[in-house]
This record gives sequence, C-alpha cells and structure tokens, in this order.
Amino acid sequence: MAIRQTQKWSLVSIFIAMLFAIPVITIFVHLFYPQTDIWQHLTNTVLGTYVSNSIILVIGVSIGTFLLGVPSAWFCTMYNFPGRKIFAWALLLPLAIPAYIIAYTYSGLMDYSGPVQSNLRQWFEWNVGDYWFPSIHNIYGAIIFLSLVLYPYVYLLSRAAFLEQSPSLIEASRSLGANAFKNFFRVGITMGRPAIIGGIALAVMETLADYGTVQYFGVSTFTTGIFRTWFGFGDSNAAAHLAAMLMVTVFVFFILERWSRKKARYTDKARGRRGLLREKLGKKTSFLVFCLCFFTVFFGFILPAGQLLYWSFLTAGSMVDKDFFVITANTLLLAGITSVITLLLALIMVYGKRLSQSFLSEIVLRIVSIGYVLPGTVIAIGILIPFAWLDNHLNQIMVTSFDSNVGLLLSGSIFILIFSYCARFLAVSIYTIDASIEKISMNIDNAARSLGRSSASVLMKIHAPLMRSSLLTALLVVFVEVMKELPATLILRPFNFNTLAVRAYELASDERLADSSTAAIMIVVAGIIPVIILSQNISKRFDQNEQKT
Repeated sequence: MAIRQTQKWSLVSIFIAMLFAIPVITIFVHLFYPQTDIWQHLTNTVLGTYVSNSIILVIGVSIGTFLLGVPSAWFCTMYNFPGRKIFAWALLLPLAIPAYIIAYTYSGLMDYSGPVQSNLRQWFEWNVGDYWFPSIHNIYGAIIFLSLVLYPYVYLLSRAAFLEQSPSLIEASRSLGANAFKNFFRVGITMGRPAIIGGIALAVMETLADYGTVQYFGVSTFTTGIFRTWFGFGDSNAAAHLAAMLMVTVFVFFILERWSRKKARYTDKARGRRGLLREKLGKKTSFLVFCLCFFTVFFGFILPAGQLLYWSFLTAGSMVDKDFFVITANTLLLAGITSVITLLLALIMVYGKRLSQSFLSEIVLRIVSIGYVLPGTVIAIGILIPFAWLDNHLNQIMVTSFDSNVGLLLSGSIFILIFSYCARFLAVSIYTIDASIEKISMNIDNAARSLGRSSASVLMKIHAPLMRSSLLTALLVVFVEVMKELPATLILRPFNFNTLAVRAYELASDERLADSSTAAIMIVVAGIIPVIILSQNISKRFDQNEQKT
C-alpha cells in the first residue's frame, strides 16, 4: 500500500515537471527548425549588436555588483562601525525595487525638466546650451541602475559566506598587522570567492532577463530583440532562435552558480565553535565605510523610493481612479492565484521526493527549477508557440465539426499568463519548502504511517503545520515576484488586461514618469515584504554567531 502511494506521488511529480518543462522543450526544438529570411536578416544586421551589448551589460553589472556588494558585506560582518546593525539589513532593501522602476525614477530626476537640472539652472542662472549634463539613456546608465538593484544578491551570499567561515584566518591576518582594507583584499575575497561568484552569476542572469530597463534606455539586447522579432516581424521561429541563444547563455551562468555553491560547501565546519570578535574601525576608516554603505542604500533605495512617494502624492488625485483599482485588482488576483498554485504544486513535488528518496525525484525537481533561471521573454515564447498551435487546432475542429468559431481559448486568456508565472516561479516555492522539510525527521513520517495515516494526511496534518513559516515565505515571495514580472506579462496578457507592472511601463514609455509612480510605488511596497522576511531569516540563521561576536 505504501509503495503504491509512493508511486502515485512520483507519477504526479513527473507529470508536473513535464508540464512546466514545455517552454524549455519548445525553445530547444526550435533550434532544429530551418532558418527563415528574417533570421538571416537579423544575423546580418543586428545580432552582433545584441551579443555585444549583452556582453557589455554582463561585464559592467558584474563589476558594479561586486564593488557595491562585497565590500559592504565584508565590513558589516567583520568590523564594528557606526550604523552597522542598520546597514546589515538596509543593504537588502534595493531588492524591493524592480530595475525598470528605478530606471524610470532616475530618468525623471535627471532629465532636462527634472529637479536636478532645473535646480542647477536656477542656482547658476544657466540657460539651454550653457552647460553639459551626462545622459543616462545609454548602456552605461543601464549598467549603473541594474547594479544598484542587483548588488544585494552578491551582498547576501557574500555575507552568508563570511559569517560561516572560521575566524582563524582573519585573526591571523590581524596579528600580522594587516589593516581592514588589506584584510579585505588578501583574505575576504579569497574566503568568499565561491559565494561571490554565485551572487554575481545570479545578478548576471537577472541582467540578461531584464527588458524594461534596456528597452527604456534604448539598449538593444536579446530580450528587446525577441520583442521586436515577435511583434515587429511576426516571426515566431526567429524569435524562438533568439530565445534559444539567450537560454543557452543563461544556462552557462546557472551552471556556474551551481558549481560555486557546490564549492562553497567545503568550508571550515569549526566556524560555529566560536564567533569572530569584530574589530572596531578607526575614525577615518569608519567614516569611509559608513559613506560606502550609506550612499549604496541611499541611491539604491531611499532616493528612488522617496521620489516615487513624492510623485504619487502629486498625481494620486488624477491617477487613482476606477481603472487604477481594476488594474490593482488584476495584479492581486494574478499574484494570489499563482502563489497558491505554486505552493500546492511545490508541496506535492517536494513531498513526492521525500517519499521516494530516488535519483529520479531529484532530477524532476531540477527540471522544474530550470524555469526560474530563464528570462520571462523565453518563458513566454516557449509557452505561446505550443498553446497557439493547440488553440488553432481546437478551433479548426470546432469549425469543422460544429460550425462554431471558439477563437483563442487558452493563449488569449488569463490561464496562459498564470501558467507562465507558475513555470517561472515554481522553483522559488520548491527551494523554500525543500529546505524546510529536510529539517523534519523521517521518524515522524514512519510513526504516523504506522498509526494508519495516509501520505496525504501526514503532509497536511503534520508537515504543513511544522513548515508554516516557510510556507508563508514561499507564498509571499512568489506573490511579489508575480507583481514585478514585466516581459512575460507584456507578451501573454489578454487584450485590455493590465497589471501594475504593465501600467508603470506604459506610462513611463509615454514619458509620463510622475503618473507611473502610483503603480510603481504599489509594487515597491509589496516588494519590501519578502525583503523583511529574508532579513529575519538571516538574523535567525546566524543569531548564535552574532551573539558571540
């Protein structure tokens, strides 16, 4: 009986994995399709630009996130300076702001009619042509703003690595007379290398997935190319070829990130025996470190969030109307449905893996996890092609058999949008729940089943209550991720159906930056929730180390 139940859970898990592997399979199959004239045109004209700009973005964001994330993580972990406890969690706040929103905000701040240039002209009595002001609407501006919102990935993993390391190396370095900066360059970077590489890889994957920022700044990359090929040329095959190239590129960084995490396991397991005694920095060094952390948080969160709040107060009277509440309801509905579905599917798959304890179950989870590392554009193209084909055939059958034109049943509905969100964010719930359920002893399962409890009963009556906080975390993180998702929503949304992300994008594209603030601030406020949860989890995880230091 128990064996049959295990087989059922495994079969359901395999079915879920295959269902949500449709986007990857679709894109991979299109690699073997014959090339079209449009593809030849792209290779002869703009493909080189897509590749070169993407490489420049990757290199620039890698350097930017390293410079912002690693030093701040090192000093917040290893040294005492004014404001350290606040900066330890405040440096995560930029995660709450999507890259495209911070790009819109700084554009409004620094444009000709924005407050920065307006005040400069007023203070110095300048006229048009009397001064030069740098433009941010280029690839360098995109690098700066992507780095400002993506450095927390590097900060988070680096700080975790520094906290987990043995204090022996840093104490030996101090005893040899090395100062704070020498310790950072000679010890810190070496100690945290796997985590640093992993954080940069995550930031790079997010960079390659970005659409709103690069499109607004006029930077041609793979994601903008996919949109232009799909909507401009109407060539799904060429768009799929571009998506396949992007997918392969992302897989390289995904493998790099997995490799770095594997390497990170080989740490000193004695690091928990005693905590590191933080050294107090001198006045000059403390001031420099304080400025580094403060300006990182200020430009990454405080300034853009404050500007959005200011704009939203100015425009709320005209922008907060019936349509705004409809759009907000649409967004909350999509996010709520998706977060619940992904939570249930993740519970089924993780529990199926726990029951079977097989290599196949591990592979199944890895297959589903692929979706999270793929950009929304790739997921959207990989879903729309097969579902459009299915819709056309269903419609043909209905016309032939019943003389009834049913139109786009799936690809023109909210269903395909929710499906794409699940395909992309199911891995978030899986990782969270899998980490939680591993802490529950198998003896509890064996005892419950020996008393006649079914597998489903054990999951719902025992495991679910024990994992309550992790389930809530998974629910909220997916909820906010759906609220922020832009490229997949732009491609797959039904006609006359908007979300807050799409609304902010449309208004910003029309140069109505202040008007876009009401939708943007709603997304930012929602994004703060998982950041707070993440900060709390980190504090609990390293509480023992923190107390000892």
